[in-house]
Amino acid sequence: MESARSSLGGATAGLSVRLLGPLTIMRDGAVVQLPASRKLRALFAYLALAPHAVGRSRLCELLWDVPNDPRGELRWCLSKLRSILDDPARIETSGDTVALDLSGSLVDAIDIASAAAEGIETLDLERLQVLSGLFVGDFLDGLEIDRSPHFNSWLIAQRRRFRSCHAAILEHLVNNLPADADETSPHLEKWVELNPFDGRAHAALLAGLARRGQIGACEEHLASAEQLFASEDLDFSPVREAWRTIRSERPAATLWARPALLPAAPQASIVLPHPDTAASQKASLAVMPFIEEAGIGGVRGGPSRGGLADGLTHDIITRLAKLRDFFVIARGSVFALAEKNIAPEDAGRRLNVDYVATGTVRSQAGRIVVSVELVEVRTARIVWAETFERKPDDIFAVLDDIGNSIVSSISAEIEMVERNRALLKAPNSLNAWEAYHRGIWHMYRFTRTENEQARHFFGMALKLDPTFARAYAGLSFTHWQNAFQRWGDRDRESALAFETAGQSLLVDDHNPAAHWAMGRALWLRGEQDGSLIELERAVDLSPNFALGHYALSFVHSQSGDPKAAIGSSDHSRHLSPFDPLLFGMLGVRAMAHVRLGQFDEAAEWALKAAARPNAHAIILAIAAHCLALAGRLDEARNFSAALRKTLPNYCADDFIGTFRFEPDAEAMFRQGAGRIGLG
Repeated sequence: MESARSSLGGATAGLSVRLLGPLTIMRDGAVVQLPASRKLRALFAYLALAPHAVGRSRLCELLWDVPNDPRGELRWCLSKLRSILDDPARIETSGDTVALDLSGSLVDAIDIASAAAEGIETLDLERLQVLSGLFVGDFLDGLEIDRSPHFNSWLIAQRRRFRSCHAAILEHLVNNLPADADETSPHLEKWVELNPFDGRAHAALLAGLARRGQIGACEEHLASAEQLFASEDLDFSPVREAWRTIRSERPAATLWARPALLPAAPQASIVLPHPDTAASQKASLAVMPFIEEAGIGGVRGGPSRGGLADGLTHDIITRLAKLRDFFVIARGSVFALAEKNIAPEDAGRRLNVDYVATGTVRSQAGRIVVSVELVEVRTARIVWAETFERKPDDIFAVLDDIGNSIVSSISAEIEMVERNRALLKAPNSLNAWEAYHRGIWHMYRFTRTENEQARHFFGMALKLDPTFARAYAGLSFTHWQNAFQRWGDRDRESALAFETAGQSLLVDDHNPAAHWAMGRALWLRGEQDGSLIELERAVDLSPNFALGHYALSFVHSQSGDPKAAIGSSDHSRHLSPFDPLLFGMLGVRAMAHVRLGQFDEAAEWALKAAARPNAHAIILAIAAHCLALAGRLDEARNFSAALRKTLPNYCADDFIGTFRFEPDAEAMFRQGAGRIGLG
């Protein structure tokens, strides 16, 4: 099995597929001759990597630029694929969706993706060598398609993803192979080629050349690399320092062993957090291993590996990575630095990250106490600090709850800092990441003018980086707001919200914000079941994604399960207690109480929603209706009057038309409107 994976070219029974290079399909060891159609090949590759069945309409949008009969062409492609595969049943069509079942076959890209999910740093040398042999070229080499921007954006994102995996595999190979192994040199050269701004790659290459006595070659490489870094205004000093260490140790026997030049770290950590973020310049974060103090693990003082503190650290890193808000340094790298007793601040500088989170876990008077700090590395500024105390009735449930709070707080604080920093820069100097956060700032003002500004900055971000999934999700949200608030033609804006949400999914199907955007867009189109599926997918991908839980509450509060709406609303507020959309989280809880006939509770929650400083007109309308149903008519009329100052002709039809209530809920809200003259 392993030898087959190493080449996908041996006489192997069954089906094998190469995606890392020109697309190649082999059946029982023989190469299958593929039709000339580039779109057929692209369709196969896309379905091969899709984590679930894909709608036919999305496949048509992906590959066909307004052809005469996109669904007909799709059917032709699927028919041809059935004849190519070893079993026609591998193409699964159910309703309006298509899936490709490659179980039992060898697919190089799937092997690589599985290894990355498993943790490349955990793999042994033999497995790393097998995986390295799978890279015979770029992902789908030569398969760009004219006039298929959605597919090409997806293709770019996948190429970056697999180049990143390749670099990580090469790094770990270099670190695990014997220093004098013949294959070490080509691995080093390929690592530098893939990540030309990775300081560790350059330092490792210099060490390899020095071991062979090629000092002149070292000096030439150092000079050219320094020029390359200078051309991008990047810090080259860690590489120069590594070279000085190599030169100083050259006379000693240690030169002929692998020198410890730079600590293990994710690729491009010295210069860029991750190759995939080059255009966006995402913020980067290292969560250093929390220190377990007296009591919990039976260890007093200092860190203890394998205890609850390590488990909490690992959980926080995993959850933050699932949010995909910013680049998070891998667990193996931060633990390796901690084992060398490198201080968190120094670790942050070595990893060249923007933020470092540190913490302690201890037991104190029958309670679990977790203290956390988030530091901005460049300024040594404490961005956020908090202490969480819980009774250890169920230690794992307690740590899970504390982990939720830590993850949500870190995400919110970093977003706020990045947003505020973007506001201070001239608009024409923003990179994609900064333009995106500038858009977020305007988006949360919830006025028609600010929403248009948000749309402008999201568009700017996407021009700079067309593979920026969250920028597409933000753009979808601005169109959603235009439709929801009736700031534009509802049908047109709904279509644009759906289109841009689809683009977000095409770029990164594992981004919770992409599924959140699609779930909201489907709700606008009246597709509640599809909306709930997408929103559930968002929170499955990232259980700490507060907006996903809020959107679930939003849909359930109108025509789903009102009790589920209340639970999702509470959970979203627990995850993000100071969220800019807090008024919405409170407002949908109020509507859910109305559907349960709990009018007094509805009125109280509606008042809390309306009290938020950025609450918009629809929130005032919710408060007016809920208070009226609770019999608090004077307060209801006050909100009605405030509402009509901005919307003079507002009435019950406007309120009902904004949402998608079940008939019984609609009847109740119309009853409330009639009591205060909004009927």
